[in-house]
Amino acid sequence: MAVVHFKQLAESSTHGRVKIDIYPGGQLYKENEEIDALQLNAVQMLVPPLSKLASVGISEFELFDLPYLFPDGEALHRVTQGAIGRELFNKLQSKGIVGLGYWDNGFKNFSSLKPVHNPEDLRGLHIRIQQSKVLDAEIRCLGATPWSITAMPAPDSLQNKYIDGAETTISSFYANKSSSRRYIALTNHGYSGNAVIVNKNFWDDLPGELRIKLIKAMNESTKFANTLAQQQNDLDLATLSQSPKIVVYQPTKTEQEKWHQALLPLVLQTENHMNRDLVMQLIREIEKPKSHP
Repeated sequence: MAVVHFKQLAESSTHGRVKIDIYPGGQLYKENEEIDALQLNAVQMLVPPLSKLASVGISEFELFDLPYLFPDGEALHRVTQGAIGRELFNKLQSKGIVGLGYWDNGFKNFSSLKPVHNPEDLRGLHIRIQQSKVLDAEIRCLGATPWSITAMPAPDSLQNKYIDGAETTISSFYANKSSSRRYIALTNHGYSGNAVIVNKNFWDDLPGELRIKLIKAMNESTKFANTLAQQQNDLDLATLSQSPKIVVYQPTKTEQEKWHQALLPLVLQTENHMNRDLVMQLIREIEKPKSHP
């Protein structure tokens, strides 16, 4: 998670520029401390996983952790870049947080120390996940044991066989370059994304004209970041598919249906304790027909 600290708002002597320090990879705070630090205005901007936002009391963000919710990137962006995405960000303001953008990591797959083709192949394994009640329930639903650990120790944990696998995007797998995880099943079973968020008091104190410029810049950078994320996942998948050390497996249609059926009880259970109107609005948005160029 990246942390941004705005040292000061300079005025005429520096032409109104803002001095910014950026602390990536948990340098300034531990992962479970960063949102608290943002709410206290100790840091002004974060880019946490969406699953972290449920921890501030907005349970609707758990929707993004549901398996097989988004059939493709177009349906996803109708939600994150549309009215539902704005409505969810609006809920954060009561917690002292302003949401500025949804940034994609990609769709998640299972990487493991042994071949995984069907849900049954995960039974008894220890699988790394992001910290999330929904993701914890997802792995237990598949008969495996979830291990919620921060991103940094994951490769070492896998190398030493403390855990047997992980759910991860292709680009994240490639970036970690973990030689221990030989097998990848292209389940595309869930979405991984981040939110760009800022402290509300800090944001409200900015001049209105500057906020307008920052929103415009954020919209442009979000479009660029999401395009880049897709390109990187595609490039890394092509590279991994050619690697003699990695086995990339594409589940058959029958196997994909088994994954869907195995996780359906979790989807129904989670939807039942959500805001029903929001869930129905989300489903209508996802089920809209694809646009054609």
